[in-house]
Amino acid sequence: MTLSPNLRASLYMMLSMMGFTLNDSLIKSLDGSLGVGQIMALRGALLSVLIGAIIVQQKLHTRLPELLNKKVLFRSVTEVLATLCFLGTLTLLPFATIAAILQALPLTVALGAALFLGEPIGWRRWVAIGIGFIGVIIIIRPGMGGFEAASLLVLLSVLFATARDLVTRTLPESLPSLLVSAATTIAICLSGATLATAQGDWQPVDSHQWLILIAASFFLFFGYQFVVMAMRTGEVAYVVPFRYTSLIWAIALGFLLFGEIPDRLTIIGSLIVIATGLFTLYREVISGRRPVTSTSVSSRGNIWPERKK
Repeated sequence: MTLSPNLRASLYMMLSMMGFTLNDSLIKSLDGSLGVGQIMALRGALLSVLIGAIIVQQKLHTRLPELLNKKVLFRSVTEVLATLCFLGTLTLLPFATIAAILQALPLTVALGAALFLGEPIGWRRWVAIGIGFIGVIIIIRPGMGGFEAASLLVLLSVLFATARDLVTRTLPESLPSLLVSAATTIAICLSGATLATAQGDWQPVDSHQWLILIAASFFLFFGYQFVVMAMRTGEVAYVVPFRYTSLIWAIALGFLLFGEIPDRLTIIGSLIVIATGLFTLYREVISGRRPVTSTSVSSRGNIWPERKK
């Protein structure tokens, strides 16, 4: 069966959310033993080695000057700011709560796509995304003691991530996703090293911490690649609801690794959020949506760029 661009993008997004959430859970398991800057620097360095090796293998190193593209640089800056805000909350809030707040991202990205990219949003998508956002509000419970001050950092992370995803959509079609990931990784590594040096909080790293950082780097690379592919393959308003699947992973890993048990309202809100993503997928299957016309799917849908013959 041939999948439409939007269906492929939804699968990419779900795989990306799995990778990001596994990375987040591993970093959270460090329990603050390493500073935010040091984590960014070490994880970024490990990831840079992995991506660099693949870039050389794919003979893409001659295209590195393309990373000086203003949009690529802007995307890297927003990714660094989103990462700083996010990592700052990992030891302060329950894992599922952080993931729940992040589910506001589909709404903000859809709004941004409509306002700045001119992408049409049908009423069914608006309803699905709106209902999903209501589910997030149920989880957060503002005004009921469930909204902590640290949640503001997560909200800032959402805003920076929104800018990141929107600019990703406008990147040149010919620019391989791997190079985009490389630019992001280098920026995070250098920013983390600068922060850790300025704060003077470098700590010795034992073998257990190194194993965690290595595994986290792998899953982060996995997430980076698939999120770029998702945002460059399908329509933004269709793709972003599938970020909701990260909530499933966050609740499961929060329980298994950290003993966090979601309460009744968290479960209700999560079910609402998940249902909206499934409904959007159902609409795509039965309606046979038109192919994406604003991008070249073949050039944006491959995790590894084809070699020139």
